[in-house]
Amino acid sequence: MQLVYQDPSYYQGGHSGYADTSYFDQEAALRATFRSLLRNLQKRGMTGGDLLEVGCGYGYLLDEARPYFRRRVGTECSPEAASQARATGADVLVGGVEELANDALFDCALAIQVIEHIYDPVRFMKQLVAHVKPGGYVVLATPDIGGALRKLMGRSWPSFKVPEHVLYFDFHSLQRLMRETGLVKISKLPYPHAFPFGLIAAKFGLSLPRTLARINLWVPATTIAAYGVVSHD
Repeated sequence: MQLVYQDPSYYQGGHSGYADTSYFDQEAALRATFRSLLRNLQKRGMTGGDLLEVGCGYGYLLDEARPYFRRRVGTECSPEAASQARATGADVLVGGVEELANDALFDCALAIQVIEHIYDPVRFMKQLVAHVKPGGYVVLATPDIGGALRKLMGRSWPSFKVPEHVLYFDFHSLQRLMRETGLVKISKLPYPHAFPFGLIAAKFGLSLPRTLARINLWVPATTIAAYGVVSHD
């Protein structure tokens, strides 16, 4: 399955992955989304120290995280994307969580739009939790199958993506997964999500002038995010 993400065309719109357009075309919207996420983490005292991001793509979140964390580490299956992400000054490994040294520990670990791609989420989460210090945080964000947008759009919901998305979560199922893999004090995390206007228009078969297509629109009810604390036990 990792071969899909190793293919450079995955980030260039050649697959249904992040969107039906280039990952680069979404940079401004993704950065705005990640800045909002980081501010929400800061408000909850979850920043500072060492950050791990699994599935970091081209490193937009790692770049935006510079003011918030002392050290930034990422993993990414695509060698090309990992190379781009290293330009942010972060340490980026090609592969998944298994590429981390056994003794690598972090204060906060993020898996943003990742868990829906994982065939064995329990194993993945146990691996991830093992790399977070006691009292540290694990943050997950994933398309919200229980959200109003999915209910409104039905089978046309954009997050129904084959073959990449193999699992879907609402808050309750995400909370259960986190609890079963050793996390406590699990809470919802606000996750406003920006999209390029052009991408939204394309979903309805419309084409916009480039100036309009680049405008960021904040779309509610697209993503569910939650965080939990690694137990001291």
